[in-house]
Amino acid sequence: MEAAARRLRTRCDAYMDHSAIDGLDWDERGLRMVREVDAGQWIVDRVHGFDHTIASLLPPGFPAYARILHPAAMADGRPVRWSEVASANGTTAHPAMEWGSIVGAWDTSSQFGVWDDEPARGSLPPATARALATILRRFTGTPEVCWFEHWEGSGHISAPSNYRRLPMPARDMILFTGPLERADTQFGATKQFPTGMSAHLWWPDDRAWCVATDIDLMTTYLGASEDCIDAVLAAADLEALPVRADQKVTWDTDTVNPLPGEPHN
Repeated sequence: MEAAARRLRTRCDAYMDHSAIDGLDWDERGLRMVREVDAGQWIVDRVHGFDHTIASLLPPGFPAYARILHPAAMADGRPVRWSEVASANGTTAHPAMEWGSIVGAWDTSSQFGVWDDEPARGSLPPATARALATILRRFTGTPEVCWFEHWEGSGHISAPSNYRRLPMPARDMILFTGPLERADTQFGATKQFPTGMSAHLWWPDDRAWCVATDIDLMTTYLGASEDCIDAVLAAADLEALPVRADQKVTWDTDTVNPLPGEPHN
């Protein structure tokens, strides 16, 4: 019964016009802001200090990790993979590549015939979040109870002063709860300006996996079981690569491609 329902949800999602929901804020999508943050304390207890590794974004100790690359885009909205951009520039796609290194600079605004819009920074695009959540549903027993954290410094949300913040390294997070299907929520979205910002940290109640998108990064990281990571790496609608928890996430992490000048933002 559950397998049949999952297939039906997947088919419905594939044909659904998401434009109606991409312009709705968290409360309009049915998420609930939570006053206490006890549900996320296990993450705070395990993550490293702000040492610029994946383990400062996600708890170390998961059997495997993956890096999900936010796609670039053409003017018509067609997503462009980082591997396509690297190929067009004669650079090498690999798990520690950085956008500035495969393009050759951080201040390039577009490349004719290759990409028009660079990958989203600090936000997992809704379509990518939906594709990822579809896979992650198979690897949790609590898809109807998930937790979503958003950094209050993003400028997209605010919370009453009597609501606690989850003290992640250098990022005080506000906690929300709802089903896994809300993973594509864009905080701060409106019908006039539908591009808000995604959750920066999310996980199911059974802690089977955890997803992190830092405000400064163009990629998202996932810690999970080996089977879950294998499924994400094999997904045709995601560009994902295997990584380790101790991998650096800074702009100069790429030691394969020529290092461009330091980004100014």
